[in-house]
Amino acid sequence: MEPLRLILLYAHLIGFALLLGGSITQYLTGKLRINNAMLWGATVQVVTGIALSAPLRDGDEPPAAKLAVKAVIGLAIFAMAFFSRKREQVNRGHFLALVGLTLVNAAVAVFWK
Repeated sequence: MEPLRLILLYAHLIGFALLLGGSITQYLTGKLRINNAMLWGATVQVVTGIALSAPLRDGDEPPAAKLAVKAVIGLAIFAMAFFSRKREQVNRGHFLALVGLTLVNAAVAVFWK
């Protein structure tokens, strides 16, 4: 894997850590809201995900269906975080759905070959 792809993958993982870590931290406070770590994590995930989905041209491209599923989930996570970022508190179902989608997106990345 070339260096640029490795850097993008590293940034993508940092985005995941921000998103999941921020949501766990926020959950533990007892006040369910979208914090800055979650918003930045979702943003980093979408931007680096788009960059990582560029064709490799070495025969090691992920399936188009996998990329589409990850894109839809990633954009849903971003929208859920972005449009709720200014609320003092979000609905429990909304918050848990955002966390669940984050975990599903990671599972798709790892288990779908």
